[in-house]
Amino acid sequence: MSFIQKLKNKFKQENEEEVSAKYKEGMEKTRTSFSGKINDLIARYRKVDEDFFEELEEVLISADVGVMTVMDLIDELKFEVQRRKIKETKEVKEVISEKLVDIYYGDDDEEIETLNVLEDGLTIILVVGVNGVGKTTSIGKLAHRLKEEGKSVMLAAGDTFRAGAIEQLEVWGERAGVEVIKQSAGSDPAAVIFDAIKAAKSREVDVLLCDTAGRLQNKVNLMNELSKVKRVIEREVPGAPHEVLLVLDATTGQNALSQAKTFSESTDVTGIVLTKLDGTAKGGIVLAIRHELNIPVKFVGLGEKAEDMQKFDANAFVYGLFADMLEEPMEE
Repeated sequence: MSFIQKLKNKFKQENEEEVSAKYKEGMEKTRTSFSGKINDLIARYRKVDEDFFEELEEVLISADVGVMTVMDLIDELKFEVQRRKIKETKEVKEVISEKLVDIYYGDDDEEIETLNVLEDGLTIILVVGVNGVGKTTSIGKLAHRLKEEGKSVMLAAGDTFRAGAIEQLEVWGERAGVEVIKQSAGSDPAAVIFDAIKAAKSREVDVLLCDTAGRLQNKVNLMNELSKVKRVIEREVPGAPHEVLLVLDATTGQNALSQAKTFSESTDVTGIVLTKLDGTAKGGIVLAIRHELNIPVKFVGLGEKAEDMQKFDANAFVYGLFADMLEEPMEE
């Protein structure tokens, strides 16, 4: 059975159809651009040759897959094409879809996408990212998701510098039905987080989600502030934070990749929340972040509603990229 057929069957299974539908709908812009260009390429080239691979390289780079990732992917494709003795370009589509999943996971398994939430005791999740990427909204959606899973959740309003950030988090707290620990605007973020940890412990909360500043006078100040917050968390709860989630805006493409590099240098980022994936034709950034920085994408935003923040699944992502092709009748 082909890889494409396996993907198709996987998403026909119970509980998987809703996931595949969200990815298919949410990735429409990327798919239309990506699949359209690949179909055009296959229509123009009948045989797999060096010119074909050169143009394929350009298509992948234009989808923001990332230059290093594209180079590795093209090398893998060339090897597979030779190994399988593929002559016609239409057969390469199958190999592309397979290799995109392979290159995402590397030597890791699918567990890398799972949020690290403790079975017992307090789990602390630190959420970082620059202003404007949808950080506070992502925290609200994550709180909603964790509550749906039966967890008790608390929010810490640690972004005390941005006007309206505390109020915005309070609105999300009300929507999700969770308590928000806050101080006045301009307060020391580390003090807010300290108070929140004390409150979370006393109320025996399962998960504390901590918002953080997205901009100070300069980058150095911001990173110093994050380091200070992290030290407070480590001191109060040994082994915490259990996740450091970096929120990135998918529509910014390569800029998101450079933000990820900056934050990962200053704090141990354990996962990415990629917002607005539904609003971009450059969804390939998912692969670039994972492959070039070795940081897994844990959640993706595929729409405005709270439930539109989906747990990332590389198989579902590739399904979203090739959904139109998957609907075509295929031979076993």
